[in-house]
Amino acid sequence: MAYDAETDARSAPAARPYDGPPDYRVVGRHGMYPDTSHDEIARFNFLAHMNRHLATKVMPGVKEAFDARVEPGFRRKEGRDFKDRHEVRKALARDPMFQWWSLLRRATMESRQQAGRWVTLRQAEALNARAAALTEGDPRLKLDPAVKLPRYVEAIDHHCMPGSYHTEVVPGDVTGACNYDAGIFATTGGMLGRYNDGGGKAIAAWVRRNLPDLKPRRILDLGAGLGHNVLPIAEAFPDAEVVAVDVGAPMLRYGLARAKSMGIENVTFVQGDVSNLADFEDASFDLIHSCMFLHETSYVSMPRIFAETNRLLAPGGMVLHVEQPQYDPAMPLFEQAMRDWDAFYNNEPFWTKMHELNLDEAMVAAGFERDRLVHGGVAAIVDPEVFPEAAKDTGQEDYGRKAAWHVVGAVKAG
Repeated sequence: MAYDAETDARSAPAARPYDGPPDYRVVGRHGMYPDTSHDEIARFNFLAHMNRHLATKVMPGVKEAFDARVEPGFRRKEGRDFKDRHEVRKALARDPMFQWWSLLRRATMESRQQAGRWVTLRQAEALNARAAALTEGDPRLKLDPAVKLPRYVEAIDHHCMPGSYHTEVVPGDVTGACNYDAGIFATTGGMLGRYNDGGGKAIAAWVRRNLPDLKPRRILDLGAGLGHNVLPIAEAFPDAEVVAVDVGAPMLRYGLARAKSMGIENVTFVQGDVSNLADFEDASFDLIHSCMFLHETSYVSMPRIFAETNRLLAPGGMVLHVEQPQYDPAMPLFEQAMRDWDAFYNNEPFWTKMHELNLDEAMVAAGFERDRLVHGGVAAIVDPEVFPEAAKDTGQEDYGRKAAWHVVGAVKAG
């Protein structure tokens, strides 16, 4: 029988709408963004698709292996159920499906860092000169070489990032921050939006929705990094003075240069340890926030950070922290163990302890009143023209949960 292409086309199943990561070429090219070649773009696109594939196609196979082999095998051997996530993690680590998923995920993280580092190092002189031209003499960049790096920053290359947030290859260096900015799009598959600021947009929208009467005069961003999350908040409150604090000088240089190139002028970038902000007066901020920061602090520093926010917050003001959800009895042990992957395989050693803490008790111990604690849920707000499917689903499921990020905070009495 002769092949009939027309009949074959009619009988073929309809193609599904594309719902994968957007092309890397649509990322927001602000004035500090590095140039990228055809091959570098292809590499980032591959990594974005690989990360999505691992999350949506391979990781469900890990759950199937857990249900079919790991959990029944543990019950047969031990005569009981798992007692905690650590037992689940250790049992998973012996299963080939988890091993393959974990190996590939770690490889994509290392490859993403190598790809971004090459992009920035090959044009380091130009990037550093561009940042210097935008920031030198600007009072909104306040660097302090005397600031002592906390050990939890100094000793770790967070999420496989060479030199973490603070290392300078040369004086005036911004390449580490630029690497972070250029590659996070590939890590998340675009789920943070064109300018990687979906978290900041979510915070601004949450504050507007839940505190419509709040008109902050001063806003403090803790652990600001390169400022990608604080800029949407600065835009949402253009009359406010916004202060972004981080210990990494390269991040702050890049952050101010990036903000200025995007036309955002009401943010001051300050080098400091957020657990000791003695230079700021008591009750001097109306809104204090952090976004995906607490899991990179230590168990010892967190009470001091909460105490500082209580001291710095003005009466009637709000502090809020946006993080991955805490581990609680309602979260299955399998999910807890999978979330713990970052602590053991992605250079995030404080992740596991932070996510088991009772943050309510920590806030109360820092001086906040229990009946003024605040909880909520948010998901990154992304650009519809860049990621239309994610933009439609503002709940963004995470391990089957809506509102993938948790908000914990407090309103100061007064």
